[in-house]
Amino acid sequence: MEKTITRRETKQTPDIYNRLLTTMRGGKPDRWPFCARTELWYSARSRAGTLPAKYMEPSADREPSVISIFTVPIRKDFVGARLTDIHRDLGMGQQLQGIAHSRRLRGVEVKLSLDDKVFFHAKDPIVDYFPRLFDLLLLEQPGDTTAEFITPKGTLIARSTLVEDMIANGTIPVMTEHPVKGDDDFPALEYIYTHAEFVPKYDWVYDNQKRMGHDGFVAAMIDRIPWQKMALDLIGEVPTFYALYENPGLIEKVMALMDEVTLNDIKNLEGFDWPYIQFDDNLDGMITNPKLFPDYCIPYYQKYIDMFHAQGKKVGSHTDGNLKRLVPLLPETGLDVFESFTPFPLTELTFQEAFEAWKGKGPLIWGGIPSSILQPDTSQEDFEKYIANMLEVVGSSPHLFGVADLVTSDNIIERVRYIAEQIEAHEID
Repeated sequence: MEKTITRRETKQTPDIYNRLLTTMRGGKPDRWPFCARTELWYSARSRAGTLPAKYMEPSADREPSVISIFTVPIRKDFVGARLTDIHRDLGMGQQLQGIAHSRRLRGVEVKLSLDDKVFFHAKDPIVDYFPRLFDLLLLEQPGDTTAEFITPKGTLIARSTLVEDMIANGTIPVMTEHPVKGDDDFPALEYIYTHAEFVPKYDWVYDNQKRMGHDGFVAAMIDRIPWQKMALDLIGEVPTFYALYENPGLIEKVMALMDEVTLNDIKNLEGFDWPYIQFDDNLDGMITNPKLFPDYCIPYYQKYIDMFHAQGKKVGSHTDGNLKRLVPLLPETGLDVFESFTPFPLTELTFQEAFEAWKGKGPLIWGGIPSSILQPDTSQEDFEKYIANMLEVVGSSPHLFGVADLVTSDNIIERVRYIAEQIEAHEID
């Protein structure tokens, strides 16, 4: 289950693609992989004209950058270095995240308005992220967006907002109103999902991996597990907790619906020839706490992961939240990888505590370097001490190095190079 990746040039650079796969599969590469996202930094700095001078020069092939929809798009008039070439120069692999399939919302009329002015109106549209619709939103224009999903069973409404500072920092809109407010909204939600068609995006994954070559890795994604989908996208975090006690029937209906949707998605993904897939969970122990995790998450993870493993895929979850309270429970999920693991000081959980708790029994950590230590207010001495200690903790035990959640607009990019050099110098016994 491999795609042949051809290098774009003869220069000997770290083989990030194979280092990642070898480590995920339990082998020992020449060095542990270092792969993360810099697209937010790249978007913000290219817009502000503050990229390092050498990155303001265009790449030789002048091809556009490989970039996800999780950041503000690169300006059309920008002609600087390609993002993959920047990663190659820094010595860190480029991670690209993107969902492996879309949905055609059959029988649904979708209307999007920015500050009450309609900019998208279509019947039966193909969308990537229902109900957030990142692929359709105007990511370069501030304001409040209203999304209407009009069905024969009723209309769902969701709202999001984007301000100038968010655009300047490369970040995307945040949802301010979720579509499911109560029982009256469930028939429309059920209609949307039961009539939706699975639309593969496999070529998007294959093509972008080919463009990055061995200098990067596409972390192909599936939607969130049912609990996370319900709490983060459909009902909302606080309303979900109220509904658990005041309207448990709604929780049961939404969970059952999303479980059926996820099972069907996984069955459809059997034809997806890719070695790794991850749930877009944004897992956090404050929202998905230890009292809820055993019933609402673990059994779902287990059955989904069994299905993916039967397809020959390794499975991860985007776990960029505070996992302190879930440390003893997480290995029970059966996950192979905790991607974008974000430690102290950005969360309560230190890297050493997590690494030692999961060492030898899984899952693998992908991340562990908090973006905060790349900021100017962290001294160079403290930054170097963190990296040295991290390498000492890891030793020759498997680890996927990465900056979590990603390299931000105010990070010192040369510190990424320093990390890459230290990892290359770190021998594996």
